[in-house]
Amino acid sequence: MRGHEEIPSSSLVPGNDPTLLFTNAGMVQFKDVFTGQASRAKPRATTSQKCVRAGGKHNDLENVGRTARHHTFFEMLGNFSFGDYFKSDAIAFAFELLTKSYGINPARLVYTVHHSDDEARQLWKKIAGVGEAQVIGLGDKDNFWAMGDTGPCGPCSEIHYHQGDDIPCDEIAAGGSCQGPACDCDRWIEIWNLVFMQFEQVRGQERRPLPRPSVDTGMGLERLCAVLQGVRSNYETDLLRPLIDRVSALAKKPFVSTDYDGHSASMRAIADHARTTAFLVADGVFPDKTGREYVLRRIMRRAVYHGWLLGIREPFLAGLVANVIETMGGVYGELTERRGVILEVSDQEERRFRETLDRGLKILDQEMTGAHAHVPGALAFKLYDTFGFPLDLTRVVAEGRGWRLDEAGFETAMNEQRNRGEFQGSGEAAIDAIYQTLAQKVGATTFLGYEGLRASSTITALLSQGQMVEAATSASGRVTVVVETTPFYGEQGGQLGDAGWMRAAGGMGSMRVDE
Repeated sequence: MRGHEEIPSSSLVPGNDPTLLFTNAGMVQFKDVFTGQASRAKPRATTSQKCVRAGGKHNDLENVGRTARHHTFFEMLGNFSFGDYFKSDAIAFAFELLTKSYGINPARLVYTVHHSDDEARQLWKKIAGVGEAQVIGLGDKDNFWAMGDTGPCGPCSEIHYHQGDDIPCDEIAAGGSCQGPACDCDRWIEIWNLVFMQFEQVRGQERRPLPRPSVDTGMGLERLCAVLQGVRSNYETDLLRPLIDRVSALAKKPFVSTDYDGHSASMRAIADHARTTAFLVADGVFPDKTGREYVLRRIMRRAVYHGWLLGIREPFLAGLVANVIETMGGVYGELTERRGVILEVSDQEERRFRETLDRGLKILDQEMTGAHAHVPGALAFKLYDTFGFPLDLTRVVAEGRGWRLDEAGFETAMNEQRNRGEFQGSGEAAIDAIYQTLAQKVGATTFLGYEGLRASSTITALLSQGQMVEAATSASGRVTVVVETTPFYGEQGGQLGDAGWMRAAGGMGSMRVDE
């Protein structure tokens, strides 16, 4: 441990940074320490942090399934020094752990440094006993890290593992040469990043040295496991391959490790998204229409859609999520503690989206009869606004059928509707004046459906024939009942609303809820 205090993973919902949708790195829970707004009794820490990168600056969602290394959920190992040790010890610790403790062949490692950081360059040559060829200087894009436009920043050093020259490289295929660690191919895989926070970026001024330089390191567990288990894809490790095998069995199709465009790409995406679903719901994120809740909804819907592409016609997501809980609940107790809610949310969201999926695909096929070469933006927006069919799924359908999607036309349609003041979000219609008044008067209703199917509540308003009324009877016909809280899911985004019964306290009456 070298004096490092082991700290539990923080929540995926950042508690100290409203600018982040999700915790996306190990240093997030220590941000206030790095900026000097908080202090710690012990200057060294180590964590295994659960992370999500989907939405915002760090967004890996579109690449998931199509590469060997991208995920929306992953675990980041890290060690941190808060004004204690610096470059020399950080480099020595990393080299010793990888080559001595893990037994990785040092001949397969290459180290990148910022081109201006001669100190790190010389330390690698000394500690690792390597020559110039194994220490490569790169620019700000690859080897300089900043917390933001202002605040702590500094050069970083990445450790890359060479997987072999037999792995395809697009640069070579195009007539060029592989760029080594700077290349985007899978011949070289970054396994550890050591960030040396030695400067402070002041707005409108040059960087100035920090009085107490710090260290922030991050190593992806999935990538490390791939190296240690001798496989060339994170998805072939024992962290993810069991989930993929489960999807393969459900789809009755084989998984092919070299397939990054067809059925196997869908299997990778589903395995990743099942893990993300389990962990986000465990941390209190439920699928909805905005913010991180909408990102989760997109992830869950992508999993269901990829299942549809594989020919899986029955609900399957909750079963896969249960597998995640079984394998990871021993380390992350929140999965086991909230198992019931996680499975219920997974099942409900999938069933609702299957209704949306069926309707959207039928409309798309009806509209696209004939020799159309592209999907008009207006049609894509109609599917999105009226039926809650996400644009990214329309994109996937179009790609799969050889159609071009007019995304510029989609944006134009959205902007036109916004300018007319009608757009309220996916699947929502314009709100009449009576509902605007009602919203101001009684506030929003809190949805409790993910916590249970029954609830006690208070009626805050009644509407009959578009007008607020004080009372209603069976003679009133259909009425709208507004309550403080409800377990009923309202129809929206093309998803059918719940039905059931409302009963008055003391058995004084009941009412059928149709929608």
